[in-house]
Amino acid sequence: MREYLPLLIVGGAVGAFALIFLIAYLSMKDKKEAIGFDRSMKDTEIIRRLMVYARPYRKNFLIVLLLVLISIAYDIASPVIMGRIESMVKEPFELGRLWLFVAVYAGILLISLASTFLQAIVLQVTGQKILSRLREDLFVHIESLSHAQLNQIPVGKLVTRVTNDTGAISMMFTNILVNLVKNSFIVLGVLGAMLLVNFELTLMILCFVPFIVLFTWIFRKFSRRAYRRVKDGNTDINTFLSENLTGMKIIQIFNREEAKQAEFEEKNKKLTAAKYQQIMVFGIFRPLVYMLYISSVLCLFYLGGRGVLQETVFLGQVIDGGVIVTFYMFISKFFNPIQSLAEQFNMLQSAMASAEKIFTIFDMVPEIVDAPDAIDLPSVRGEIEFKHVWFAYKEGEWVLKDVSFKVEAGQTVAFAGATGSGKTTILSLLCRNYDVQKGEILLDGIDIRHIRIASLRSHFGQMLQDVFLFSGTLRSNIELRMDGVTDEDVMKAARFVNADKIIERSPDGLDEEVRERGSNFSAGQRQLISFARTVLHRPEIMILDEATANIDTETEVLIQDSLERMMNIGTLLMVAHRLSTIQHADKIIMMSHGRIIEEGSHAELLALQGRYYRLFMLQYDKAQLKAGLQPV
Repeated sequence: MREYLPLLIVGGAVGAFALIFLIAYLSMKDKKEAIGFDRSMKDTEIIRRLMVYARPYRKNFLIVLLLVLISIAYDIASPVIMGRIESMVKEPFELGRLWLFVAVYAGILLISLASTFLQAIVLQVTGQKILSRLREDLFVHIESLSHAQLNQIPVGKLVTRVTNDTGAISMMFTNILVNLVKNSFIVLGVLGAMLLVNFELTLMILCFVPFIVLFTWIFRKFSRRAYRRVKDGNTDINTFLSENLTGMKIIQIFNREEAKQAEFEEKNKKLTAAKYQQIMVFGIFRPLVYMLYISSVLCLFYLGGRGVLQETVFLGQVIDGGVIVTFYMFISKFFNPIQSLAEQFNMLQSAMASAEKIFTIFDMVPEIVDAPDAIDLPSVRGEIEFKHVWFAYKEGEWVLKDVSFKVEAGQTVAFAGATGSGKTTILSLLCRNYDVQKGEILLDGIDIRHIRIASLRSHFGQMLQDVFLFSGTLRSNIELRMDGVTDEDVMKAARFVNADKIIERSPDGLDEEVRERGSNFSAGQRQLISFARTVLHRPEIMILDEATANIDTETEVLIQDSLERMMNIGTLLMVAHRLSTIQHADKIIMMSHGRIIEEGSHAELLALQGRYYRLFMLQYDKAQLKAGLQPV
């Protein structure tokens, strides 16, 4: 019994560590829901959905698998060759045999290196193709979401999904999965080779396998939680930066830099703590596997040394110096893949966490979709009718209440009323940015829910108060990548809405740089550019939402002139707080608390002396006072 005492000590130490970590895992298992331990989506479901993107490239992966099998020949054959060289010490030495073994060893090594190189090239090319397709599908899906759904998701979170999270998934296809397969083949191949060389020493090494499986299983659980917290922390910081960098001017105006810095530091500390936890998990697992490796080496030298000295025979096999050298290298080849599992599991959990977040976006079913019988409208007259429309952004909180009105083709109709009365909501419903809960909206007598969304919106030109210009040039912002448009077409549209003066004053003309959100242009200039953009796309129906708000007097004159011209293009719907801008409309609809309270022309509403009359006179008196005149 005393002769096996060293083995019992090693076994006891390994067992003690296993018991400690098993207890730690079981103590946390009951708390997993409270700490966000598990993901809501199973790993098998994530893998199944990811394989949809990998399936078109299965030939590439088969080639990689073949290269993997070739490359692992070195890991299996090299220990045997080294063991044979060691055995030559006891045998009559032949230099020719030594050179033969060295040549075989070098040949296998070169083939393995070449296979590994080709494997990396094929994987990287394939992985980038998969990643590109995944990014495109995700972006297209985000484009299909409704305004209400997009309002629920911070922009920074969407950016993280399309960039960081897809990058983590790329590592799965280019590194993790192949290495897992490769390491599995290495482990199986090494085990098979060890059984052929010596049964006794192989059984000794197999005694450590249950502990390897146990430690790996526990590490997988801890790693999953750590990586989820890191991903959540990254998303929070990206969301915070996206919002606050965009609003940095407001932060500076109100002198809130220190408050925002403190808020950022708090989020940064949470991410740092999550990173520390991830490093801690990694720092515990790898030394544990290394401990098992050292323990198996100690057991090898002890049993192997006794076997050589006592010339032990086990199932007809003996142990000599060559066998010990072979198994020493085999143990290294056996444990190296398992040790690398720590790093691979880190990347795997990162990819899994990222994939879950991406599929969460994919699982958002677009609320505004084409009906099965939806049709295309090649052209429209511009006749619009609301029939008993009810709408609420939140259930039970009606923004529009039984709204009915009709707009004849080619008419100019303006909506007026207090903020929150439902004016802008009417325009949003018309373009199907949202769907009504009750009633129907007709375009040329057809319910807009029976018209394809792309076809419906192609007939509308929207000019909003908060004009959005993209980074690029004046040309690209007016064209918006419209096919078949020449510079003359762009300038013709610009001249029609008085935007040509902006282009002519710019040093580079149409090639003048437009910075992010058009920050190098004034609000009035941005508005005129948006007018040119709308006119160029030749819509049959135009929507103008508070386009003259916060505009200087000189620019307002240009915009008013542009509006009078655009009234002759087709149907025009306007929303304005300045009643002076809508006096020439064919019809004015006065809104209050989601209902239509007055309807008629400017003259008719003044004669009625109702809400519109009082609001107009109030604005008229203010204008007189501002001009230095005495009120009538």
